[in-house]
Amino acid sequence: MLDDEAWLERRYYGGDLPAAAERALHAVGLNWENEEVSEAYIQEALALAPNHLAVHFGAYKFYYYRRRLKEALPHVEAWVVDALRRNAFPEDWRQVTGAHADFNNFDGEPRVFLFSLRAYGWLLARLRRIAEGREALLKVAELDLKDRMGALRLLAIIDQGNREEEED
Repeated sequence: MLDDEAWLERRYYGGDLPAAAERALHAVGLNWENEEVSEAYIQEALALAPNHLAVHFGAYKFYYYRRRLKEALPHVEAWVVDALRRNAFPEDWRQVTGAHADFNNFDGEPRVFLFSLRAYGWLLARLRRIAEGREALLKVAELDLKDRMGALRLLAIIDQGNREEEED
């Protein structure tokens, strides 16, 4: 088992993330039980690499798992934008079609896009922005013909919740 210092120093975000920002992201995990300290490390990573996918992904996960959903939203939005750019897709995710990439191959950057859009859709639904969330998840389902992302299951959960609210 690695000691804490060795764990903090490990590098696996592709080499383009500054070492100090990566160290801060690792420190979030080591300090997870202390929300104030772990959030300070998230903020440090954001200050060091404000436009890096790994930092936005880490910030999204931090705020999402802390149930601070409104604070997670800008990070998942940045993640979607970055995934669109990395894939050279249209700037508006609604315009992405199956002709833009092989979405049935579960590797690579198209998968990152689907994953980010699924997270975005689910987060919007959790924020009670149901129509927007459904739209994003429907796009994932449209592109992911094998439903490896589980968008159809999430849509079913959202729809079940809506029916329960309508009955109240």
